Amino acid sequence: MTLPGVPVGTRVEFDPTLRQIGDGVVVGGVPRRVLRLGPAGVGALAELRGGVVRTANGGALARRLIDAGLAHPRPLPVAGVPVTVLIPVHGRAAALENCLRALGDAYPVLVVDDASPDPAAIAKVAAGCGARLIRREVNGGPAAARNTGLAAVTTDYVAFLDSDCVPSPGWIDALAGHLIDPAVAAVAPRIVAAPGAPAGARGALDLGPRVARVAPGTPVSYVPTAALLARRAALLDCTGDDISSADDISSAEAFDERLRYGEDVDLIWRLVEAGWRVRYEPTVRVEHVEPATWRGVLARRFHYGTSAGPLSRRHPGAMSPLVLEPWTAAGLGALLARRPGLAAAAFAGAVLDERRVRAGAGLPAAGTVGAVADRTAKTARASGTYATQFLSPLLLAGLTRRRTRFAALALLAAGPAHAGWTSRPPNYRVSFVAGHVAEDVLYGAGVLVGALRARTGRPLLPIRARRGARGILGGRSGKDSTHGQPLVRDGR
Repeated sequence: MTLPGVPVGTRVEFDPTLRQIGDGVVVGGVPRRVLRLGPAGVGALAELRGGVVRTANGGALARRLIDAGLAHPRPLPVAGVPVTVLIPVHGRAAALENCLRALGDAYPVLVVDDASPDPAAIAKVAAGCGARLIRREVNGGPAAARNTGLAAVTTDYVAFLDSDCVPSPGWIDALAGHLIDPAVAAVAPRIVAAPGAPAGARGALDLGPRVARVAPGTPVSYVPTAALLARRAALLDCTGDDISSADDISSAEAFDERLRYGEDVDLIWRLVEAGWRVRYEPTVRVEHVEPATWRGVLARRFHYGTSAGPLSRRHPGAMSPLVLEPWTAAGLGALLARRPGLAAAAFAGAVLDERRVRAGAGLPAAGTVGAVADRTAKTARASGTYATQFLSPLLLAGLTRRRTRFAALALLAAGPAHAGWTSRPPNYRVSFVAGHVAEDVLYGAGVLVGALRARTGRPLLPIRARRGARGILGGRSGKDSTHGQPLVRDGR
């Protein structure tokens, strides 16, 4: 997809990781990117520091920075967009009523009853709240219900919402500003746990507080469709069907109905593969009702994990449970083995390797030690989560032996410690730590079961981090130009 620049008038803010080195080099993002700016790009960067895209050059550079994770659009709310709210439901009439009451009557609502056991209760709630109702006679799961509803939607936009969600007032208006950009296919709010979950349980769909472009291999690699505002034409674009008219979508299947879990992740990744942009907007919040018991919480985690197998077969390059860089991994292993000398040597090797990569990219060595320390901390956290999810029997066995007790405890504690530090939950106590570990273990068990069913080992296998111009310190090489002047001379 050939994309125009970000529309003139769009508010833009730089990512906190962005650093300017000299007049023509910016670096930042996760994974880290380096962009070298031409003369027009330097001027466009100065324009964007004012916070608003004012020229075509500024829009072109903003597009490149946003795609690299170096900047983020911050549009104003837009009211009155042509959108239909689509809610699939199977039972749970009381939850549906709470959802519909929170929605109000600002936009038309379509409820798809996916063969609920008490259809009269669903029909009564829908009628009482002024929602249109479609009844499916055979239960097909969330993907099938959403496809059924999508075939009946005629508005330009569709807001997917699960029946166990309670949106905040104005949530659609707040998200709609992102869709002014014609490259954006969908935008998702932050989905937080509603009151009533067990103490210490995490919100299964909460992706954190930082705005982000959504793409595999980035900090926000997917967003759920429990709450999502999408461009209908983009959903049709990624179906693979030959549809002659945007209004004729009876044969389109935006969601893969073979997937009972992970169908929303599959949709998002197909949108990204088709060249569309997807945004995560955590300043907008939607509450999601979590199970009221630990048994329900852990069962949900397990079921979510089973989607990893089929997803990895559909998108083999999009999934990896752990990404390791050799020097950093060696240093972490030495620390866990309580070999400080070897750990220091590995850290020194990582620093030298980082300096080599920076020199190859034409960057100064300043900040190398801090970058390596930050990468080591992230590797420790990710390794702890991986070990808890997939190697928990070995960790439990390690706790019983004096020689391995430190390593097992460190790996088990890495995830809960980071979660407690970043989110500062009011109930950070034993139940939080135990719940965090239990959720990871059950999710890992689900991944294992899903991988076995799909006959693939991809969801279980760590991969090696790429280094160099196209790796951790690199973006894609290439040039963007406007009016004949290069904005980006070299993306490496």
